[in-house]
Order: sequence, then structure tokens, then C-alpha cells
Amino acid sequence: MTTYQVIHKEINTITQKLIEIGLSVKQKFPSCLCISKDCYEIAYPGMQDLSIVLKNINYKEIYNELDKGENYNIKMIDGALIQLLYTYQKSELISHRLAFFPSPSLEMFQNEPELYEDDEIYADIIAKNILPVPIRFDYDPDNYKEIDHPKCHLTLGQFKNCRIPVCSPITPSTFISFILRSFYNTAFREFTSELTFSSNLFSETISITEKKLLHIAIY
Repeated sequence: MTTYQVIHKEINTITQKLIEIGLSVKQKFPSCLCISKDCYEIAYPGMQDLSIVLKNINYKEIYNELDKGENYNIKMIDGALIQLLYTYQKSELISHRLAFFPSPSLEMFQNEPELYEDDEIYADIIAKNILPVPIRFDYDPDNYKEIDHPKCHLTLGQFKNCRIPVCSPITPSTFISFILRSFYNTAFREFTSELTFSSNLFSETISITEKKLLHIAIY
């Protein structure tokens, strides 16, 4: 069973590994708080109101507000911010929010390009044609509406009605593996032996009707 203790341990391990290989430049190790009777929240110290992420404002403003308030678990070498948030009621997962907010600029690399241009592990993140697209995996069964609001879904680019069905809630290891393989692939291949993650999975929550749509499956 993927308990809150297991999730907390996974995030700890992920954070440590990203520090060790030099992909994390700033981080907060996860906290685990009992927020009410038998209700546990796995977040990070100093987590603030996240409603700004849903506001109709320029993405750069959203990113800058999160960055300024250190409202994230991990800040990557290219400035991308990662949030890993889970809530459990007793032993049951009742929500999660896993978000990737790429930096709207590569100021770090523009100021000191010589530090990165000769190191191939940064090839994926300094290319001039990259378009930053925020990504969020939400598990939100309380607001479930078949097809329109799947229990677990992927949102791309802050589009309000972009909710791509996902077969089940996502573990931290599955999410981080996806982020590294997709956006830091050169570094991921370079450090493959050091980036072995847990194979824990959650039970399926997708409906039969949603399976007939283009969706994300995890096995």
C-alpha cells in the first residue's frame, strides 16, 4: 500500500538524489503534518497559498511569485520549480498536486553561458527554441465529473479546461521520472545509475468511458 509514510520517504529520496547530481540548486525537504484528525498533509516547510497559480495573470508573474516566496519543493538548475503535495485521510489518498513550472527566462545561463555551453548534460535546457510550458498532475476526486473532470488528470500550459485523463494518481517517483526523461533527458541518461526510483503505483481510478479517450496510462 502506498501510504503517506511511503510518499514522504519517496520525496525525501528524490530530493537527495537531485542534490547529489547537481540538478537541484535550492530545495526544501518534505514536511508531513497532521492537519486534522487522521488527516495528513505532505508538503514543504513554509508552503503558502497557491491560488495565484489559477489566476488569469501573466505566467511570468505567477512564476516570479512562487520563486520569490520559495513556494516549491525543488528549484532546478535551469530555474524550474517543482511542487509535490499530497493529502491523506487515514490511509487513503484524497488529493495530490504535482506541478512543474519552468522558468520563463534562462537568465542564469545568459549571464554565465561559458559555464554550461561546454557541458552536454545541459543541452536540453539551454536550447534557444525552448518554450516553457507549465505542467500539473492533479488528483481531485471530490470534484469528479466523468470526462469533464477526471479524478486524476494532466493540465498543460495553464489552460482552464485542459484535463487529460490519467489512469491513476501519480507517485512522486513516477512524476519525477517523467520530468527528467522529458525535459532533462541528457542529464537523466548521464546519471541513470544514480536515478533509480521507487516502482510504487496507486490503484487505477479512470473510468471505462475516459479510457476510450486519449489518456495517460501507467503500468
